[in-house]
Amino acid sequence: MEGFLLLATIYLTAAVIAVPIAARLGLGSVLGYLLAGIVIGPVLGLVGSETQDLQHFAEFGVVMMLFLIGLELDPRALWDMRDRLLGMGGMQIVLTTAVVMAGAMQLGLVWQTALAVGMILALSSTAIVLQTLTEKRLTRTPGGRATFAVLLTQDIAVIPMLALLPLLAVKEKLSIAPDGSLTRHATQQAAEGHGSAISVLAELPGWGLALVTLGAVVAIILVGHYLTRPLFRFIHASRLREMFTVVALLIVVAIALLMIMVGLSPALGTFLAGVVLANSEFRHDLESSIEPFKGLLLGLFFMTVGAGINMAVLFADLGQIIGLTLALMIAKGLILYGLAVLFKLRAGNKWLFTLALAQAGEFGFVLVSFALQTNVLTQSLGQTLLLIIAMSMLLTPLFFILHDFLSRRVSDTSDSPRDFDKIDEQHPIIIAGIGRFGQVVNRMLQMSGFRATVLDHDLPTIELMRKFGFKSFFGDPTRPELLHAAGLDNAKVLVAALDDSEANTRLVRYARRERPDLSIVARAKDRVHVYELYRAGADHIVREMFDSSLRAGRYVLEDLGLTDFEANEMETAFYKHDREALRELAELWKPGVPLDQNQAYLARASELNKELETALVRQEVASTEEITEGAA
Repeated sequence: MEGFLLLATIYLTAAVIAVPIAARLGLGSVLGYLLAGIVIGPVLGLVGSETQDLQHFAEFGVVMMLFLIGLELDPRALWDMRDRLLGMGGMQIVLTTAVVMAGAMQLGLVWQTALAVGMILALSSTAIVLQTLTEKRLTRTPGGRATFAVLLTQDIAVIPMLALLPLLAVKEKLSIAPDGSLTRHATQQAAEGHGSAISVLAELPGWGLALVTLGAVVAIILVGHYLTRPLFRFIHASRLREMFTVVALLIVVAIALLMIMVGLSPALGTFLAGVVLANSEFRHDLESSIEPFKGLLLGLFFMTVGAGINMAVLFADLGQIIGLTLALMIAKGLILYGLAVLFKLRAGNKWLFTLALAQAGEFGFVLVSFALQTNVLTQSLGQTLLLIIAMSMLLTPLFFILHDFLSRRVSDTSDSPRDFDKIDEQHPIIIAGIGRFGQVVNRMLQMSGFRATVLDHDLPTIELMRKFGFKSFFGDPTRPELLHAAGLDNAKVLVAALDDSEANTRLVRYARRERPDLSIVARAKDRVHVYELYRAGADHIVREMFDSSLRAGRYVLEDLGLTDFEANEMETAFYKHDREALRELAELWKPGVPLDQNQAYLARASELNKELETALVRQEVASTEEITEGAA
């Protein structure tokens, strides 16, 4: 017991220290766990051979991950993405596998092992790439969407890879022991250790085993479709939140056990169950129950991988491993760039797609571990692959830095003003940004008989607006020359409605400097953005969610029994007080200083909250008296 607690303390302490630091440095949590494992294992020697046993337990996190991936993959959504999934994603996996396999065979590996190496290194890091795309706000770009499609294809491809790897085991020839007996292949001996259930199934004829396997898959589909809903309704009636966690774990564990009993990958069964339950009304409960266990076990798995890395192998062949890593990333990059050209991605998006996916991924750790267990890879080759995967993931942040540099260069050369639309008309109103916010403003103006000059740098949105008959111009509204071409010198009103908060603030600041008399209506993301726009010179600032939230609050008051008049008066009182408080707090706001560290701001905000409560009480009393007088 003491040994287990000591081991748990070491792993948890290393994770608590390393992962937040890695996240702050932009390296991602996966690399944090990996580096933590390297420190407590090969570097400090705090953990040893017990990490192998712990790794088998931690691999269950992979099973949970695939279950959650299945929950996110609605069959209809998969069908809608079929072109990119089968085309771009499928071609990436096949071409990368083939190229890496050819290179591995040139290095002397047999074709079975070379194919396994190709599949392992064809995958990219879902965790690192998606996290970085989110942080850099690139997920909604064409390059970001293409990258996500390939990662999704790779996640799905792990399932057939896990099923195919055992078939690639290079069987050893039978040998005669000194006592005259025959020694069997290790996989045969391992199969005998899986328990009595495996032994019983092994005695079935081929057609019988096929029927049992098919029956297990059908059972998962039928149970997931017909029995899980009544089960979860029964659990929901108990009103015990922890029972959802128990049932979610039971589903995953039971399906994994069933798959092992029939000789299939447990990941395949749990993924299939996840897809079946993707449209269930209890999907979110399953996700929230499984997610913490998945995260912890996956983190533990990556730490055990790091702890198990043989540093002697790394330093013995440091040049070779770095060379192989760079060769892999260059080869994958060339393939990805070719696919980007084939699928007509633009210059900046081509580089994003290429550099984001050039590394190997965390699923490679899983496949290497599985391949070692099934004797597809030797221990030395497995260690080398683990080091190549880890090195490529460590280089990924540098590739994103390279993308930032290239995107700026491409922007300077490819996104010059001559590529934007020529603005051939000017109106008293300029709308910069025609997303959800700007569209409503533009439609209201047109219904009122006014015309506006509409600018936006999102070409798909511009093309969509043109299909609906709304004339708009493709261009970057933050560019001075384009803004003047749209009529800034003579405009009466500027509506700053860009999605990018920083760009919106820059636009307001420039427009105010050029036209002190211009009326500027600006879209704000939150309170802090309101203060920034206020300092930049906006006349009217509208928070994205404020008015809709006010209306929702009014509906709640009406549902609680207040009359329409009373709810309207409360809404109006809150609106007026909030507007006045916001203007007053804007004077106390200090750029670069967090709100919770601005003592003057905190003190006045607390006072204003109390004043708001008093004002609402007075408004409620006044409304009641007015209604009473009217009735009299």
